[in-house]
Amino acid sequence: MKGYWNQFVRINLSNSSYTIESRDETILRQYIGGSGLGAKMLYDEVQSDVEPLSEENKIYFLTGPFCGSTIPTSGRHAAVTKSPLTGVFAESDIGGFWGYELKKAGFDGLIIEGKAIEPVYISINNSEIEIRSASHLWGKDTFETDELLNKDLNTQVMCIGPAGEKLVRFASIMTDGKDGRALGRCGIGAVMGAKNLKAIAVKGTQKINLYNKKELSESIKHVAPGISEATINMRKFGTSSGVIGHESYGNFPLRNWTMGRWPEGVEKISGHKMADTILTGNYRCKTCIIGCGRKVKIESGPYKGVNGAGPEYETIGTLGGMCLIDNLEAIAYGSELCNRFGIDTISTGCVIAFAMELFERGLITKEDTNGIQLSFGNEEAMIESIKLIGERKGLGRLLGEGVKIASEEIGGIAKEISIHVKGLEPPAHDPRAFNGLALSYATSNRGACHLAGFTHGYEKALTIPELGYHKPHDRHLIEGKAEFTIKMQNLMGVFDSVKLCKFMLLGGFKLQTLVDWLEYVVGWDDFTIDELMLTGERIFNIKRQFNVACGITRKDDTLPMRFLTEKREGEGVTVNLPHLGKLLSDYYALRGWDETGIPSQEKLDELDLL
Repeated sequence: MKGYWNQFVRINLSNSSYTIESRDETILRQYIGGSGLGAKMLYDEVQSDVEPLSEENKIYFLTGPFCGSTIPTSGRHAAVTKSPLTGVFAESDIGGFWGYELKKAGFDGLIIEGKAIEPVYISINNSEIEIRSASHLWGKDTFETDELLNKDLNTQVMCIGPAGEKLVRFASIMTDGKDGRALGRCGIGAVMGAKNLKAIAVKGTQKINLYNKKELSESIKHVAPGISEATINMRKFGTSSGVIGHESYGNFPLRNWTMGRWPEGVEKISGHKMADTILTGNYRCKTCIIGCGRKVKIESGPYKGVNGAGPEYETIGTLGGMCLIDNLEAIAYGSELCNRFGIDTISTGCVIAFAMELFERGLITKEDTNGIQLSFGNEEAMIESIKLIGERKGLGRLLGEGVKIASEEIGGIAKEISIHVKGLEPPAHDPRAFNGLALSYATSNRGACHLAGFTHGYEKALTIPELGYHKPHDRHLIEGKAEFTIKMQNLMGVFDSVKLCKFMLLGGFKLQTLVDWLEYVVGWDDFTIDELMLTGERIFNIKRQFNVACGITRKDDTLPMRFLTEKREGEGVTVNLPHLGKLLSDYYALRGWDETGIPSQEKLDELDLL
């Protein structure tokens, strides 16, 4: 078996020790790597009643078998834990360079357990592993932390900012300094903070062994041009190239999900506007041929000094559309603040928009907001709210708990206008625009997640003939939608485990190519598309089993009232409210789950689970 080192470092912060472990090849083949293998480890090792911010919780940082090769977009890694935001399964995915460096150091992943007595960071230089004092780093933002460690170590750094230290429940983990790659979702940065772990710095010089390097190289040469050509708009305008298009048919979030259209606003904050104004260049993750990352610079005005990662589509959707902010420079500054503090821009924008609606309804006042006029469209209010959340001060203490917990503390109608699924705030795609996305949001294991199924792309423009879809799956269909969503969730579970960027799929990437690469990299020459999809199904179900143990059932597989009852209207917007009852019943039957959403013993046996 090639492609893996089959070495996982288990670091116990409580006693400053570490061990190096391996996994049976059967387990690696069943779960592959990334979030799939992380889910298996989490299920085996972390009890369902563990408090997420206690030392009994663990974090799993895992690469995939392709990491360390020249496969496009394979320089990625995942983090898996129990979420302090949702209380259930958590995963987050990231590109950048850190995962590639870990693989070069000779390891497929890290397991972090226990809690350090005082702030520490971990240094890995090939086989040399040390736990060092981080007292000089505690309180520093992520840019400063990266700079200080690189000055001393010349390494790749993954770290938390002040928000993670202060246990903001949607704190992120950042890499690549001011270029700002984020393990953003689910609050994994708070778990790191609870363990007094400030950073993990990695440096490696080893080369991974491949099963058939020649065939792999030929395959990449054949596939890469099509992906590069198909993603040219990503390269030119970044992920925010889709802002104007998504807004035109009701897929872009506006005013805490209450407005139908805002064309005059989105034109000012789109990727095209960014390219014409503050864009300075592209950012590419390791082995990336797409280059969707933005580099921006603001040289004058109130936001002068921004110089680094530009806001992505999701950030523009949440800090911009959700809050009705039409100043791109303000959004870029807000994004940089989030990156420095180490907080998820999606949850941050959603919780601020929630607070803005509370303010305009009179449920909170200036007395609660430290005198801030927390109205939609007020960019200064958005900026100050980010600072309060990052510092956990004033209203920021409550908002840092996330929409679900904050709404429960406020009570009353606040709970009805709190937009989340299982406690996770939605990304910038409206499930009223796509029935598959609605079903995927409701059933995704980490909560509202467009990437768990990536269905919206295949309901609008993309096709995947190898799964039987020769044209886009009509976004308003009910019949057949459950089967479609299940297939896409299973496939995306594999992508999250081999650790490939899903933007590869925009270029007509074939599933057979993925199977071929598993042969060329690892040596699994009998792997098939059927096994690929079965693997994805197994991964999805073990995540579900962890959630079932945490108390998740059908009652939690739902959408906020606003998505189910409030119609979005406007020119070009098709009025659609997801028929979630029918969709869920179809979904459970096809999944082999009972009507309460619990996998049957027959299904568990079929997937070799438990």
